[in-house]
Amino acid sequence: MAHGEADDPDALSTFRQFFALDGDVLVLSLSMFAFSLGFQMTGRYMPRYVSVLGAGSVAIGLYGSFGNLISAVYPYPGGAFSDRVGSRVALTAFGLASTVGFLIWLFAGAFGVLALPGFAVGPFVVDPLSLPVGIFLGLLFAQAWKSFGLGATFAIVKQSVPPGRLATGFASTETFRRTAFFLGPLFAAAVLAVFAFETGFRVVLAVAAVFAAVATVAQHVRYDASEDSLGKSFEGVATVVSDLREMPAALRPLLVGDTLVRFANGMVYVFFVIVVVEFLGVGARLPFVGSLSPDAFFGVLLAVEMAVALVTMVPVAKLARRVGLKPVVGLGFAVYAAFPVLLINAPDSALVLTLLFAFSGLRFAGLPAHKALIVGPAEENAGGRVVGSYYLLRNAVTIPSAAVGGWLYANDPETAFLVATAVGLVGTGYFLVFGREFEAYD
Repeated sequence: MAHGEADDPDALSTFRQFFALDGDVLVLSLSMFAFSLGFQMTGRYMPRYVSVLGAGSVAIGLYGSFGNLISAVYPYPGGAFSDRVGSRVALTAFGLASTVGFLIWLFAGAFGVLALPGFAVGPFVVDPLSLPVGIFLGLLFAQAWKSFGLGATFAIVKQSVPPGRLATGFASTETFRRTAFFLGPLFAAAVLAVFAFETGFRVVLAVAAVFAAVATVAQHVRYDASEDSLGKSFEGVATVVSDLREMPAALRPLLVGDTLVRFANGMVYVFFVIVVVEFLGVGARLPFVGSLSPDAFFGVLLAVEMAVALVTMVPVAKLARRVGLKPVVGLGFAVYAAFPVLLINAPDSALVLTLLFAFSGLRFAGLPAHKALIVGPAEENAGGRVVGSYYLLRNAVTIPSAAVGGWLYANDPETAFLVATAVGLVGTGYFLVFGREFEAYD
């Protein structure tokens, strides 16, 4: 049944719906917001922190790949743990773990470094490198709640909206959560405008730890999981192989293109802050604010990127009704692909970088269409488990992307970013040629 324009969500309606949630569910939702705020004010700056602690580009790449590995692996033991102890206890345990992770990062210098010898694999040579132990150890803990955040989202929506309005409920929580993606970098920028990076970022980490601790306590006290069924559908890793075999053939071109684009982005994603702050060294002078260091300016750029994403998400979703899902998804892929080569070749101009990061925000605008394109063939065949298999396979293949990018960046930054764009364009082209179109809306 078609929906009229009056039923279309906008930014204000999603916020109104969000704050109309039941009290205990709203507290858990606000906890999600607090954790997202902590992750967003720290995550994009972590490669810079690794660099300040004395590690090189290969170590930064390994940090990125280690994060990819954790993101791919954690959900399965997380689901099993939730099965055994219940969602409320699991959320509290993961929240405490993330708080500990932020604290380990705060005192990362005290953990020392692990010196690894160089080695060669055929023509590939890796020089000796030093890994900051505290950074990698902290990541093991900090990612814990984030890995369970999707489950928390399902719990929130399930308890707060009737089945017929689940999609609107998800849109509300997602819009609210992504607001933290905008505010987090701005907070980091404000702190780094006052302090030098090493001191300022430790202040940011301390604040993130406080947010995580408060959110953990709040969700433990107020979240009633007595009717929560999270985890009961977890059937173990054995189901993954059969799910992959059942993946609809029509979904494979999207999966191939998406994986190549994500691999390309993963090669250089952790180096965006390094390029802006160290390679280009671009700061800015803003009205009523004054001069911003490159570190502080990077936070402003991230906020610009997310502001564009938030503003364009609804208009682009409406555009998909007119032109179809495939062109909108292809546009997002093209932005992913083009951004690396544009960034590495950008002049040391604050205005140009602002425009580039605004352009980068368009990649988020296509996410609703992307998810709809995945769900289309999945609903025709094997349902939600196929969607899960899609993300599992894509995320598993992209695990080594940052390590590959780090090795290339160590040899030549321009080459790393050029290769990333080339791989992204191949993925985009493959999808545009072989990808299938599906109906965007009922």
